[in-house]
Amino acid sequence: MNDSAKYIKIVEWSDEDQCFVGQCPGVIGPCCHGSDEARVYAELCTIVDEWIANLKSSGKPLPPPTIGKNAADQVLGAA
Repeated sequence: MNDSAKYIKIVEWSDEDQCFVGQCPGVIGPCCHGSDEARVYAELCTIVDEWIANLKSSGKPLPPPTIGKNAADQVLGAA
């Protein structure tokens, strides 16, 4: 598993912006957008990969992983 896979990535529709918006909580806030959900997700994955590579090359620690924290259960429970 690569480091990027340790972080939840979210792409959701924004009524305000009238497009899909991607973010990776705990890593980077809303950082990409577009009309095609799959393309926004692919762009988000690339951004997260680059962000992690930059942190590593700077010798900075990565934030704690966000997978395995039952995020889906928390979201579904709130619905």
